[in-house]
Amino acid sequence: MSSLTPALSAIRPAVAAFLTCLLALAVIASADRAIAQDQGDAATPAISLEEVMNQTQRTAGGSVRPPANAVVPIPMEPGAGRMPDAQPTGPKNPLDPLGTRGANSDTTLWHEIRRGETFTTQASNPQSAFLVQDAGVGWLELRAKGGPLQTWGAYALGGILALLVLFFLLRGRIKIEHGLSGQLIQRFAGWERFGHWMLATSFILLALTGLNLLFGKDYLMPLIGKDAFAELTIAGKWIHNNVAWAFMLALVWIFVAWVVHNLPSYYDLVWFAKGGGILFKGVHPPSKKFNAGQKLIFWSTIVLGASVSASGLSLLFPYELPMFAATFEKMNEFGISEALLGYTLVTELTMIEEMQYAQLWHTIVALAMIVIILAHIYIGSVGMQGAFAAMGSGMVDRNWAKEHHNLWVEDEDRRAAKQGAATPAE
Repeated sequence: MSSLTPALSAIRPAVAAFLTCLLALAVIASADRAIAQDQGDAATPAISLEEVMNQTQRTAGGSVRPPANAVVPIPMEPGAGRMPDAQPTGPKNPLDPLGTRGANSDTTLWHEIRRGETFTTQASNPQSAFLVQDAGVGWLELRAKGGPLQTWGAYALGGILALLVLFFLLRGRIKIEHGLSGQLIQRFAGWERFGHWMLATSFILLALTGLNLLFGKDYLMPLIGKDAFAELTIAGKWIHNNVAWAFMLALVWIFVAWVVHNLPSYYDLVWFAKGGGILFKGVHPPSKKFNAGQKLIFWSTIVLGASVSASGLSLLFPYELPMFAATFEKMNEFGISEALLGYTLVTELTMIEEMQYAQLWHTIVALAMIVIILAHIYIGSVGMQGAFAAMGSGMVDRNWAKEHHNLWVEDEDRRAAKQGAATPAE
């Protein structure tokens, strides 16, 4: 072993030199390949994204085949462009920023669909030609949980209830100042009370079933379960659609009965100036059969009731009674939209958009009516002593009538005196 040591020591430098040469050659070769690749890339022209997509389409067209039972018109020939599933019938705008390149592009087709483009259809319902309507998204957002309709509707209902409770705590029940006289006077005849209660009963049913449609799915269904909510809502929809006719009939009924007594007069200004006699004790402004506050309730009910009935009819008969395109046109013509909104309203509406506007308006007006009627119910029941008897039995205490409708009592006394004088003595 000792004899080999000098020999190994002699060749060690030679081995080291050989390995160093191999490493140097490897580095030089790698550098040459990298330089050659860079030069080749610089010499090759850049390929655009469109050419890459065209090559991909040609490759896919020549290698991919549809299944035997395919029902969509996928091209069978290599390199052939695919035709869209439907052809739009409306005019095309070449300057439309939503347009895409390629007449056979599915992206182009769906952009046209989202813009409300109509298509040919064999369905009997012409609305089937509208596949997608973007305005429906906004309509859903308005009605969504926590959306504007639910939020502001809850504020309005909760606000009026809070105000009525606060008013009751501060003012208390408005009592007959001079007490009951024991003498009764007829306030309303039977046919008048019938019209009132038909309107009141139908409105309460419509309000409850309508509020369920707005709030029920989000707040009631989690409490009672889906099955119970479904049964309740189906029944409520039937009630809402059919009781609406009684409401419209009663609306006409009370208009005919009381419109003469609800015309404005000078005494209405005096009534407002004195706070209607309900803000302070001992104050009794003059009034005829209906005071200014009752006239506000009457005309609010008539105007809002007619409006909610019109939108309700549009919903009961879908696509047959459009009303908003013509209304928007008149608002633009008289400058109302510019004055209130600062811009003109769109007057070219599809029938689906008409239905969406009708539903939104129906809900808003109905919420406004509920707020007003809640105040009316309060003052006619727990808020004022003797008031409910006017629509209950139709007979009211004479002292109550003199305090709240003194001019009407004087008219009734004069009428009774004339009838008594005309009656011959026996």
